[in-house]
Amino acid sequence: MRSPESPVLSISGLVKDVGPLPTLDGKMLRVVSGISLVAERGQITALLGANGAGKTTTIECAQGLQKRTAGSISLLGQDPDTAGAGLRARVGVMLQDGGLPPSARPVPLLEHIAGMYQDPWPVADLIRRLGIDSFSRTSVRRLSGGQKQRLALAAALAGNPEVLFLDEPSAGLDPQSRQLVFELIAELRDRGMGIILTTHLMDDAQRLADYVYIIDAGRNVAEGTVAQLLAHELQPGAGEQHVRTLLFDADPGLDFTGVLPDAVDVKESRAGSYAATGALTPADLAALTAWWAARGIMPGSMSLEARSLEDVFLDISGREIR
Repeated sequence: MRSPESPVLSISGLVKDVGPLPTLDGKMLRVVSGISLVAERGQITALLGANGAGKTTTIECAQGLQKRTAGSISLLGQDPDTAGAGLRARVGVMLQDGGLPPSARPVPLLEHIAGMYQDPWPVADLIRRLGIDSFSRTSVRRLSGGQKQRLALAAALAGNPEVLFLDEPSAGLDPQSRQLVFELIAELRDRGMGIILTTHLMDDAQRLADYVYIIDAGRNVAEGTVAQLLAHELQPGAGEQHVRTLLFDADPGLDFTGVLPDAVDVKESRAGSYAATGALTPADLAALTAWWAARGIMPGSMSLEARSLEDVFLDISGREIR
């Protein structure tokens, strides 16, 4: 785990029990089992996990919304369980469901929220930056999902926070709104804000995150920069080599035994469409093209793709539905 000099959030050995539950003979159910993480200033730290992995509980404990069972949490140097309004004024929280009053209209709502802070973000600037003026006369209940997300982000930023928690920030956004929101998040990061992101969208995390924690069954199972995680090998002990996938179309039913190393997995996803995944080297590509040439095979198409963060997540957390 990283140890920066001045993190915005530091969690060590977090444990959270819930219950007692009658279905478990009165025993407490442990939903978080020793999670540790650090989020730095000027960086976007992403928490990834399947449903029920414990990421939401972890974030709610970090925000002081749930009491932890054990472990320590420092949010901007204070314990969120015992800190007062002064800490909350320095923290912005954007929930996936928005948590916005359905009868309110965007501009009065933002002005009301900003009025509760000593040094708020100018409401007019938030309205302009997030395109809220286009639906400013519409009540929250009548907003589209993407409009609610933009308003929820504006509400989280109204207090001009030092640290920002984002839960699925791009849910429901159209491509233009998604680009607008991503640019603002990147700008906030570059200005020194610490941002903690939870999302199910792996491409969001791959695009935005500076550092990623993958949690499963209430525990840390992997962490690193996106580049470090993308170098994670399919085969344990294979080292820090970059895994790539070579996609090509050729004659159906080809047998590539002995052409590529055993560590490279070759699959025919449908008749004539192949995917070779592994730590491919230039020598591997030369061997494959020589094999094609010797047999008079000319692929109809060919592309080389890097592994995605979603591939890494599924390798680590499993592919079964939970």
